[in-house]
Amino acid sequence: MSKKNESLQSENKMGTMSIGKLLISMSLPMMISMFVQSLYNIVDSIFVAQISENALAAVSLAFPIQNLLIAVAVGIGVGINALLSRRLGEQSHDEVKKTALNGVFLNICGTIIFVLVGIFVPRIYFESQTNNPEIIEYGVTYMKICLVFSAGLFGSITFERLLQSTGKTLLSMASQLVGTIFNLVFDPLLIFGLCGFPKLGIAGAAIATVLGQIAAMIVAIILNLKYNKEIDFNIKGFIPSWTVIKGIFSVGIPSILLMLVGSVMVYFLNLILGTFSTTAIAVFGIYFKLQSFIFMPVFGLNNGAVPIVAYNYGAKRRRRITRTIKLCVLSACSIMCVGTLIFECFPKFLLGFFNASNEMLKIGVPALRIIALHFPVAAICIILGSVFQALGQGIRSMIVSFVRQLIILLPIAWLLSLTGSVTNVWWAFPIAEISSLILSFAFFIQIYNKFIKHLPE
Repeated sequence: MSKKNESLQSENKMGTMSIGKLLISMSLPMMISMFVQSLYNIVDSIFVAQISENALAAVSLAFPIQNLLIAVAVGIGVGINALLSRRLGEQSHDEVKKTALNGVFLNICGTIIFVLVGIFVPRIYFESQTNNPEIIEYGVTYMKICLVFSAGLFGSITFERLLQSTGKTLLSMASQLVGTIFNLVFDPLLIFGLCGFPKLGIAGAAIATVLGQIAAMIVAIILNLKYNKEIDFNIKGFIPSWTVIKGIFSVGIPSILLMLVGSVMVYFLNLILGTFSTTAIAVFGIYFKLQSFIFMPVFGLNNGAVPIVAYNYGAKRRRRITRTIKLCVLSACSIMCVGTLIFECFPKFLLGFFNASNEMLKIGVPALRIIALHFPVAAICIILGSVFQALGQGIRSMIVSFVRQLIILLPIAWLLSLTGSVTNVWWAFPIAEISSLILSFAFFIQIYNKFIKHLPE
């Protein structure tokens, strides 16, 4: 057998498998696991809503800090994913090991930071958003538990990304499903005190969440050590490498800032909505849970695309990169169109799961219908953002998100709130998404001409 054939046989599937089949094999497991995760998020809020509307409002107000926590973990993971996949494409196995170990090191550092945040920040944070003592106490209890025990979240995301980086998305899915199922089982047991468990209320929801994250982390570590042979996890002689950390953060920091922008947007939009009622805040929280049911599969597609594009960029294969992008855009738009139809046709049905009062239905039905108009447009922006990340240009994604959420959405939402109608506020979402599409497409043309156009077929 020739050396060329031996090389092709030993090469990672991201460089050899047909793009359609590869995208399915990379994305479908993550789409399924994220779909199940989004289902958990919805069920979790349904359980919390049974405690009271104030409990649901507290969880909604906690979202920006929770999102910040997830942003740091996912940002590190995205950086690991893109850099490690690129090193695999370059057949640089020593750099693969360095990337993995430095990623784990960053995961530990992130955990320590958020433990401190969980100890000192929650009460100050909630008192800055509301003067309702019940919402404050619910929120502080929930947030402290989620942050102080955040090691499971950091560990699960980091080790799942290592599996994804080498194309083992089925194993990554298994880890995520374990955590989600664990959450789904223990949520009602700990919230309502079923089957002999203590009735812990909103604290039970938080405990079930962190237990699920820890379970997912343990499974992900075991799967990496047993099956991820492309990465050497031997830590003997390990010293953090600033060069590798810089490479991870070149993609990861824009991703972190991108999600951080989302936290800032939600925080200030909650303040705007709070001028109408706490019910408006609860509706916004419900929307975020429901939209994750549609967006999570698209993010699964996005996560599957990043290592494919990064690998084939490292291997200098233009045709495989462009084919991946086209298939992702088509698939994402199809998913989002279905989501739009669901929100337009069944808003009362969706809100009914959350024990919606008449006031909540009055605010929530038009909210879901108006906001859902932007879903297909968002699909294109998400996929183009994955291309930016895969090519080490994550700063572009950050700029698009910053413009959409802070420069366009928040000011327009505030201006529309001055009309005295909370319904008008929701129109800020489709308006902002159109601006995001224009800017994303402009950036994509620049990146295509600079990084992709001149690659060989």
